[in-house]
Amino acid sequence: MNITPKKEIESRWTRYREFLGKYLPQCDGAFVFSRLNIFYFTGTFANGVLWLPIEGEPILFCRRGAERAEIETPLKNIVQFNSYGDIEKTFNNFAVTLPAAIATEMNGLSWSLSNSLMKYLPNIEFIPGDKLIAITRAKKSNWELQLLREAGKKHNKCLTKLLPPFLHEGINELQISHRISDIFYSEGHNGVLRMETFGEEIFLGHIAVGDSANYPSVFNGSVGLRGVHPAVPFMGAEEIKWDSGSLLTIDNGFTLAGYQTDKTQVYWLGSKSSIPESIRSAHKFCVEMQAVVAEQLHPGTIPDNLWHQCEEIVSKTPWLNGFMGLGNNKVSFVGHGIGLAIDEYPVVTKGFGLPLEEGMVLAIEPKIGIPGIGMVGTENTFEVTANGGQSLTGNNYEIITI
Repeated sequence: MNITPKKEIESRWTRYREFLGKYLPQCDGAFVFSRLNIFYFTGTFANGVLWLPIEGEPILFCRRGAERAEIETPLKNIVQFNSYGDIEKTFNNFAVTLPAAIATEMNGLSWSLSNSLMKYLPNIEFIPGDKLIAITRAKKSNWELQLLREAGKKHNKCLTKLLPPFLHEGINELQISHRISDIFYSEGHNGVLRMETFGEEIFLGHIAVGDSANYPSVFNGSVGLRGVHPAVPFMGAEEIKWDSGSLLTIDNGFTLAGYQTDKTQVYWLGSKSSIPESIRSAHKFCVEMQAVVAEQLHPGTIPDNLWHQCEEIVSKTPWLNGFMGLGNNKVSFVGHGIGLAIDEYPVVTKGFGLPLEEGMVLAIEPKIGIPGIGMVGTENTFEVTANGGQSLTGNNYEIITI
């Protein structure tokens, strides 16, 4: 079994505690509620609450998974609990004074559960601590980077080497989805993609033939798609077939040991010479913009500045209306952090003012929606280094012809 090393877990506590002391000095610790963040700080996907103090040993309260946690996590203090009413008693048992203020992962609780928490701990001030968790996770350790690099290699291999031989005229979006699933699983994909934004879901990714890529979307991304069914607006539609002289846009993630990479690959059914100039030039522009952004993915770069630079560049081109999506599909970012979740900190958009750090990982995704045609562009996962962004998902960004 692949257990997260104790030294790795403890380094995450140290980084979070530094931010807690700097930004929320009135808090003596933090409550973490979501399974994903509990996993990040403990190495086990428990259902419960993690108490992460500014000093001393954490306590993992488990509704479910205490036995498993004892196998998977280096934490010393693991307790079974039934309700938030058990927290104060447990604190007393461990000789921990109940703090006056606690940094709290607000997004990890439903409204009803937060009401229950406040009912049992009425004299505590709960202060939003989600951003501190986000910036803690944003900088990856060498241990995490090794997983992401391996995931990126496999992701690139699947979309550029293993999938193309199975693509042909007449294949439909759903068949492509199934073929991708087979290929991904054969290469070790974990079969799950995780998102943190409340209520957001995704499965496998977006497979869009032609103008399907501009279909009205419920997803916070530029690539639209019809999906399997209105109840499952993911993967691809059975009724949409790929014909000669049209685009296929695949935007999906690959997961290895819980860590995800993001990549978009565009295909054309026909010879390279048959690709219309409008499509060629739009795609070339996206590749060039990705290079502009990637070159600046080094420590100290401000994501807000990158976004405004992209806005200025595209404003002088014919593709302003289609940049990052058509109509209501348009999104106001050109990149996002990625790791245990697809939608991590930081985001290359307006308002993100904290500088990049070496070891952060971002998916950079300049795309252009073309009315009646589909979507061109590229997306790759980059590691922030002293020499600029290093792609983890391959270095050939051209349209693949079938």
